[in-house]
Amino acid sequence: MKLKKSPLAPRSFPKLPPLPGAALAARACGVKYRGRNDVCLIAFDPGTTIAGVLTRSKTASAAVDWCRAALRGGRARAVLVNSGNANAFTGKAGSNSVDRVVKTTAAALKCKAGEVFVASTGVIGEPLPDARITSALKRLSADLAADNWKAAARAIMTTDTYPKGATRSAMIGKQQVTLNGIAKGSGMIAPDMATMLAFVATDAKVPQALLQRLLAQAADASFNCITVDGDTSTSDTLLLAATGKAKHPRLAAGLALGDPLLRDFRRALGDLLRDLAQQVVRDGEGAQKFVTIAVRGGASGRAARRIGLAVANSPLVKTAIAGEDANWGRIVMAVGKSGEKADRDRLSISIGGVEVARNGQVVAGYDEAPVAEHMKGREIDIAVDVGVGRGRATVWTCDLTHGYIDINADYRS
Repeated sequence: MKLKKSPLAPRSFPKLPPLPGAALAARACGVKYRGRNDVCLIAFDPGTTIAGVLTRSKTASAAVDWCRAALRGGRARAVLVNSGNANAFTGKAGSNSVDRVVKTTAAALKCKAGEVFVASTGVIGEPLPDARITSALKRLSADLAADNWKAAARAIMTTDTYPKGATRSAMIGKQQVTLNGIAKGSGMIAPDMATMLAFVATDAKVPQALLQRLLAQAADASFNCITVDGDTSTSDTLLLAATGKAKHPRLAAGLALGDPLLRDFRRALGDLLRDLAQQVVRDGEGAQKFVTIAVRGGASGRAARRIGLAVANSPLVKTAIAGEDANWGRIVMAVGKSGEKADRDRLSISIGGVEVARNGQVVAGYDEAPVAEHMKGREIDIAVDVGVGRGRATVWTCDLTHGYIDINADYRS
């Protein structure tokens, strides 16, 4: 299935600098696809700490189960990822496949099995042909190089139309540290405590407990604020590895997240994850428009986010945006169905910076022309004030077009 590159895609893949303590490789193993790389290996130096945020799906994949257990060890030497097969809903056979892949990777890198993390993405319910992966591990480990970020990002794609990457730098004390990340995702996007697949590494020296708190906070404000179709994947996996190669002041495991020493690192991590998360939305299956929904006046920040996601997940709102129809009544509907507190008679809505409704009714003298013009663009901005508190949140989504049906009706063929 050859997909046309999303019109919302960035102009190019960013140049991710070499990151001390990390190396990557990608190869074509024929897991599902032919003639393209579909497995990537990310290797880390000894001493690397790792944090993760994983799907809450009750039908999680065998790889997610493995990662959940391995995270308790707090150390990582490798992440092995395949595309084309999710190894989900595959029973004992799926767990056995993970076990074989992990043990073969550990042998190739001369590390413990508990330091190997795995992720799989693709078709659900089909056995993973893991022999195609394990037979390539010696060649993968021989190909490891510090500048293979783009190749790795391409290898984990399924219905993605472009590879997704981001890089940031930050200061910890007087020492600069680097953060690099790659992600994949296009459909089955409605994260619940994680993203589709995303792998981030930094050369900062961060204890695992602190790294986990930093990642959970940043994921909640980025990947947990996006949606394409309202469907949470069985395979959602976000991992953050810290190789510890940077020479900055020691960070205590119990350090408060608000400590000045962490301020710039938190900024960089949050910015990088938002970048990757928004790239996932911009590659939403069949997407033609990128939509930002800003909610204020919620009973809490979480309530505001749930209201924003109710708007973002509404098929009626998303198809109106696809059809360039300034039907703000559909936004009113979506706010009302969210289950969160909202004052109907104080509700206000703006589209493209133009206020269309205020205090529960249409603005006097409302002129739809500038709003209709805004709806023709690629970037759509919606603002909602529900009038009950001080909670704020911003979520990101895309429109819903017939392209979404075409892609998903074709995916298994």
